Amino acid sequence: MADQATDMVARARRLHDPELLGLSLRVLAWTYRSLWDEASARRLLDEAVRTSRKHGLAHVEASALVSRATVLQEMGRTSAAARDLDDALVAVDRAEMDPAERALLHGRIRLSRAVLEQNAGRLLAAEQRYRALLAEGGLDVSRTVIATNNLAMLLAERGAFDEALLRADASVDLCDQAPGLLAPAIQTRAWIAVRAGRLREGMHDFERAAQAYSDAGIPLGEYYTEFADAMMDLRLLPEAATAAANAVRELEASGVSLMATEAQLRLARIALLTGDLASAQTHADAAAEAARHQRRAGWRDRAVLVGVEARLESRSVGVAEAGTARRAAGRLERAGNLHSAVEAYLVAGRVALAVDRPRDAIVTLGRAGDLARDGQVLVRLRGRLAGALAARAARRPAATLVECRSGLRDLAVHRSALPTIELRALASGHGAELGEIGLGVVLAGGSPAKALAWMERTRAAALLTRFPASDVPMADRRATSVVTGDSGQGRGIAVADSAPRVSAEDWARKGRASEGSSVPRFRGLAALREALDGRTLVEFGKFEGRLVAVVVEPRRARLVELGAEQDVATELRPLLFALRRLANPRGGAAADAARASADLRIARLRDLLIAPLGVGVHDELVVVPVGMLHGVPWSCLHDGPLAQAPSATFWVRTRLAAQERDAAGRTVLVAGPDLTGASEEVEALRAVHPGAHVLVDAGAGAGEVVDALADADLAHLACHGSPRADNPMFSSLLLADGPVTVQELHGAGVAPHRLVLASCHSGADVAYAGDEVLGFVSAMLAQGTAGVVASIAAVPDVAAVDLMLELHRGLRDGLTLARALHAARGRVDRSTPEGFVNWCTFSAHGAA
Repeated sequence: MADQATDMVARARRLHDPELLGLSLRVLAWTYRSLWDEASARRLLDEAVRTSRKHGLAHVEASALVSRATVLQEMGRTSAAARDLDDALVAVDRAEMDPAERALLHGRIRLSRAVLEQNAGRLLAAEQRYRALLAEGGLDVSRTVIATNNLAMLLAERGAFDEALLRADASVDLCDQAPGLLAPAIQTRAWIAVRAGRLREGMHDFERAAQAYSDAGIPLGEYYTEFADAMMDLRLLPEAATAAANAVRELEASGVSLMATEAQLRLARIALLTGDLASAQTHADAAAEAARHQRRAGWRDRAVLVGVEARLESRSVGVAEAGTARRAAGRLERAGNLHSAVEAYLVAGRVALAVDRPRDAIVTLGRAGDLARDGQVLVRLRGRLAGALAARAARRPAATLVECRSGLRDLAVHRSALPTIELRALASGHGAELGEIGLGVVLAGGSPAKALAWMERTRAAALLTRFPASDVPMADRRATSVVTGDSGQGRGIAVADSAPRVSAEDWARKGRASEGSSVPRFRGLAALREALDGRTLVEFGKFEGRLVAVVVEPRRARLVELGAEQDVATELRPLLFALRRLANPRGGAAADAARASADLRIARLRDLLIAPLGVGVHDELVVVPVGMLHGVPWSCLHDGPLAQAPSATFWVRTRLAAQERDAAGRTVLVAGPDLTGASEEVEALRAVHPGAHVLVDAGAGAGEVVDALADADLAHLACHGSPRADNPMFSSLLLADGPVTVQELHGAGVAPHRLVLASCHSGADVAYAGDEVLGFVSAMLAQGTAGVVASIAAVPDVAAVDLMLELHRGLRDGLTLARALHAARGRVDRSTPEGFVNWCTFSAHGAA
């Protein structure tokens, strides 16, 4: 296309044909514009306008002016674009042309006006213009696609998703007659589908759009921008940040300042969500300044608000910022930008609270709640949060709880539409603040039963649905990124540099879950005590940086206030560091120093987390951690048997599963490659479990292991483990044919009744905002496994054999995992570094 247009321009110059030259310059300019080379496109269009004016070619001038207006908009020159459109109307009126051609040109100008309104943030005006254009039907096919596509985006912005998706479908269908617009049309539909909670369709369309752009040789700046939006809505923040940074880089390199500003603002928002306040401020200020120069008030308001929010988080706001945020919110509301207006009023209300102006805050937050009622679910969630903050500021605890409950119910509906466990866990972050505000109200009432019921409302909700197993063979879903490294003396290998990404097909094939909206149902203390059967449950919560616990004993329940969460972090980090050193000691002096540090930290953690609970030294505990407490080696803090669980509700589920267990299931023993102790371990366990199904060497591939685990009563996996703290569903175990990830095991529906993971870091599940946790243990429990034993740290190889042998002897004798592990740990020689590490780091999870 570019070569043909270049030849046409050269021919026009040779023939001294001004009409042909003006038309061919416009065509050539459009080819540059499609590649985001806006500077070259404008230069050519400038010449086309000059040439047509010089020779009195009004119809050519009008077309060139409309094209230049589009380019100027994309360069951020909105005022200049508006002048070009005004001049284009004048040129059309004085041109001699066919009435049908005149009508088409008028339609182009009106469409450009609508786009200008949209880019300026005047969304209601833009929507009205698009509707009028489409109702009149005076556009050609390509411009009908553009109008339909842009109207779909506006509808999605204000939460009208049903009509938005219908318009997006129509736009894609029309691309049969305008194939050059297929990629952006599919991309828009993808963005809308993801926002509407139809993730499978959205991710599939995003992949189609990227391929269409690549096939056409078009830079991916716009694609990256839309993809960043979708990932941000799903709280896949690392993916969102990468996409937004790619968008800024490509758009700035192409000179597309308008879209580069939008991508810069997305970077600011993502930095804010990840807590990088300095970067958020930098990106927001840059985006605000660029939008000011472009005279785009709506985008400037959005950028200013992100900057205000970053200052709020860093506690550097004053009365001036409250007024700035409130005025920006009003402008966004008047422009019809519902999503941004709700967020703006919420920010303004927070700032008013921070500067001790509760009356102003209540009014502003109330406006956010009112506006959000008709929005899509994530907008409604922000409205509920605003309502909860307003009610709390007005000292109305009952109303505060109503808002929190309603918001969490909305979140449950949203979460239930997501097709994977990891996306559900990430989505729970949208309700983290609602959960904490509600917990604060309940704690003030002093009722242990109500506090526990509220904690359960937000605890591990993403794990409650069992997903259907994939029907895709394991070999077809294997990760392409292979972890490598020296295994050293432990059962771990180095973390891969980059995570394999979840493809649309991986997400799609799992399907939607079928068990309702994943709302945890706490059935009360009586039912819980019956399931505990003499055990004591300790469920931790946190509020405003401090830890609390509900202790449920056989005859009473208590609320216990603990210390600051930061105090635990201060002791936990050096303890885990000491255990890593002891797992692979480099000398006697280093081992002695690490052991002394570990003993000190364990004693302090006992004082912080166990001693205040007032439980008996040998009581059997069920511990439900929160946040960073999932990384605590609980077994070494309490002298009695202990099991962990993601929630009390979940522990009861594993207890029922244990009671319904079919003991006829087989025992499966697996030894992974390149691990001396694994083979020795499996050979020793053969004697404990005669007739066990043993998989070793080449027979221990992913497919064979998954098939064997399908009906196992007890499974033991001794192999290298590789943790992924950034994406725990891509943590992996090394089998004979390569690493198998948590995601693959979960997707395959693997759920042995009891599972022993004798692998490094296999119990190091990662906590997420919203009281969620993901990793090997939680994924197995979610699919139906009733009990797991795993380690939160590196496992010394050969030294683990004795502990595992004692554990399995206890299981053979009918003990639960918690009691068998407790007995086995009691026989460990803690005087050696390796023995001490194994004594510390293995824990039982669940009731089996």
